Amino acid sequence: MFEKRENEPDYALLNDASCQTLNRYGDPIDTVQVEDARRDQSLNINDDAGIGENPNRYKQHGFYFTADNCIACHACEAACSEKNDNPAHISFRSVGFVEGGTYPAYQRLNISMACNHCDDPVCLKGCPTRAYTKYAEYGAVLQDPDICFGCGYCTWVCPYNAPQLDPVKGQVSKCNMCVDRLEVGLKPACVSACLGNALDFGVIENVPENRTQAKTEIPGFPRTDITHPNIRFQQTRTTQRDMNRVDQSPVKYHREESSENFKPVADVKQGVKREWNWTKLLGSHENAHIAFTLSAQTVMAAFLILLSGYVFEPVKSFQSSSAMLPGLLVMFVLMSFGLFKLNMHLGKPHHFYRGFYNLRHSPVSREIAGVSAFYTGLLGYGFFALFENNYAQLLQMLFAAIGVLGAVFGGYYMYKLYRIEARPFWNHWHTAASFCATGLTLGPLLLAAVALVFSSMTVDLSEVLLSMISIGLVFELTGLTAHARSLKSVSSEGAASFYLQTTRYGNAYWLRNGLLLLALLLAGYMLFSSKHTLFLYSLLTVITLGSNVIGRALFYVVVIPTTMPGAFFWKNDGFVEHAREIGLADMPQMGVAYETHHAFNVGELIAAIKTTTMKQKFSQFRSIFTG
Repeated sequence: MFEKRENEPDYALLNDASCQTLNRYGDPIDTVQVEDARRDQSLNINDDAGIGENPNRYKQHGFYFTADNCIACHACEAACSEKNDNPAHISFRSVGFVEGGTYPAYQRLNISMACNHCDDPVCLKGCPTRAYTKYAEYGAVLQDPDICFGCGYCTWVCPYNAPQLDPVKGQVSKCNMCVDRLEVGLKPACVSACLGNALDFGVIENVPENRTQAKTEIPGFPRTDITHPNIRFQQTRTTQRDMNRVDQSPVKYHREESSENFKPVADVKQGVKREWNWTKLLGSHENAHIAFTLSAQTVMAAFLILLSGYVFEPVKSFQSSSAMLPGLLVMFVLMSFGLFKLNMHLGKPHHFYRGFYNLRHSPVSREIAGVSAFYTGLLGYGFFALFENNYAQLLQMLFAAIGVLGAVFGGYYMYKLYRIEARPFWNHWHTAASFCATGLTLGPLLLAAVALVFSSMTVDLSEVLLSMISIGLVFELTGLTAHARSLKSVSSEGAASFYLQTTRYGNAYWLRNGLLLLALLLAGYMLFSSKHTLFLYSLLTVITLGSNVIGRALFYVVVIPTTMPGAFFWKNDGFVEHAREIGLADMPQMGVAYETHHAFNVGELIAAIKTTTMKQKFSQFRSIFTG
């Protein structure tokens, strides 16, 4: 147990004499019923079987922040990092600010934020490894870094940037509510360290002494309807109508006259000049996702089109031609490449199998299961295509069914995992349109390329493939138009993402749109003129592939999540990028680290296999895979 000092000051002690029954969202504050068997269980902190004596142990606790009192001294950050032994580039609690007005009516509003231990934690549902647990004790949402394999999906879905992905260790960690201190009647370390009495902690909805408000939102705090966060605010000073972030994010918060609430809108502080920015666009951290999604959607669509040959005569000629087996081989290689890139993108790629752990809730786990089933079906179908007996054909059909089910299931959840409330730019049906359009354009082009190389292209097959390509391009352009109209009319971070797309990456954005129109015109010309030459198909492939790569890169690089505001140097993506470029990241005090986590070392595995005894082999093999 945490050792409690005899002379702990009163402000560090938990003191909730009375509590309400329901919180403001209508959820019960009691985490379990009195007769529930989960009561009186030990948290086994440091293998200690003791149980805390707090009478409110099974009530939802939360933070209380008084913005009027915060002086941005960062004592809460320091106490949290010291308590959890965090490196300089990781901070479970961070202090950012928004500002508004001009001299002499300039205002700054400081915000200290950690995990809000929400009633409906989306990190828990999103995590494919089940590294998260919401405990009945104090309502704490705890995460186990040892189970995490570093996919970072929880950092995508959390609206408050609470989970922290360590670029060095390749794993996520977060605020644990200091449950070891709660068990002995102490408030979390950050609260006890606050100099201005801005932070407090206790059973949720209990307003601390000398406080008059318990708001759920203040300027700069993201929307609360996604997760029902357990934090309350007091902020009595009248603010300016527009409160601006000082970090690189082009977002500001505008107060509505009707409701007096602040809504995020685009901040055009970076000007309206259109730029290329190829280095940033194509050098994104998410390049592995670009490779995976494009290759997976291409191969899935090509495989489904190929199977349609059993009932669709124009495609049947491809199945019976010399291009059939090479086509399946190309699909297998392309799919293997995408899966390899995705797996090596993980912080701990040797723990990839943990991605199946949360099939009940996580769309990532379901996507992994579906894609794995498709990959198995593709491999089995191609293998048994080598044989011509009845048993082989029966098994081929079985694997074909597995592949179809995997493609449908995996493709659906490949789309669903991006419908994230905390990332408004993605949370639109355009995401589905884009993914389907990729399959409808690149899938037929893959089959056309193989058919042309092996002289298996027929007029009927070409017309079918060109029709699919044209439909896909129309679908993509329709989705883009609807997406742009939607983002221009909403008050969210999505509007800021669209601003970035049309300015910082504006030239690339319009190039992508132009390539899509050019590809549609070329496909239409080839279809209606019956010209199906290798040169025209090659030209169409280059144009279409270029538009898809640029479009998918824009999809990842411009998205702005509903995160908390940072400061000039701290929690500022612009400064992080700058520090890495000029070498400031070499200084630990900058709070910036390079992405240096190590992927699985094949050399170490080979060395383990060459050891003399089986016991040594097993021991070294286990140590490598467990880090």
